[in-house]
Amino acid sequence: MQYLTPRTDAVEILRDPLDPLAPLRHFVARMTKLVGTTADEDRLIAAARPLLAQLIEADVWLPESCAVPHPEFYQQFLLHCDPLERFSLVSFVWGPGQKTPIHDHQTWGLIGMLRGAELGQHYQQTPSGMVASGPATRLEPGQVEAVSPTLGDIHRVSNAFDDRVSISIHLYGGNIGGIARHVFDPATGKAAPFVSGYSSVSVPNLWDRSAVTRRRIKESSPSRETA
Repeated sequence: MQYLTPRTDAVEILRDPLDPLAPLRHFVARMTKLVGTTADEDRLIAAARPLLAQLIEADVWLPESCAVPHPEFYQQFLLHCDPLERFSLVSFVWGPGQKTPIHDHQTWGLIGMLRGAELGQHYQQTPSGMVASGPATRLEPGQVEAVSPTLGDIHRVSNAFDDRVSISIHLYGGNIGGIARHVFDPATGKAAPFVSGYSSVSVPNLWDRSAVTRRRIKESSPSRETA
């Protein structure tokens, strides 16, 4: 399991109160360009790491509607899906003590910690059940972890806290909510198919830049002189 701490000298992200989604839009634009240049998994993971790390440097862009915990289970909110389904970005919202079943992804992914912390435990499927692979690792804000079928795709993730919400931002090499995946029985190792779907019914509107445009028009208009 590898981590990346974001560089402090990364390209500056706009933090405009009239355009709070600018960091997310900036990420989507650069990620769209990236997937248009290569389909190689190793190259995508390597190039997408600093993009996700830069996104999670700031904690002001995530819409409140995509940060809502559920009292019984974790939530997965879609932030953006590429029109050709070459990548998707989601926010995972973990209520206190919540965790996933043991599961896989069937595609590469990057997990960036935004708020709180989470624990990840990798597993191996054996004839006698699921066996933990190495110790559990803790993901702290600003860190990025990679997963894929080639790196290690089966794990369980849990909120590191029993008394507060944690939020991580996940980037996947496909439309993760529509990919057929598996959950695994811990005792037998038996795999069962599942599709995660999304908790959200809408996605953030990245393209309404009217507030910023109105301000620019106002700033560029000549001042009126009073008689």
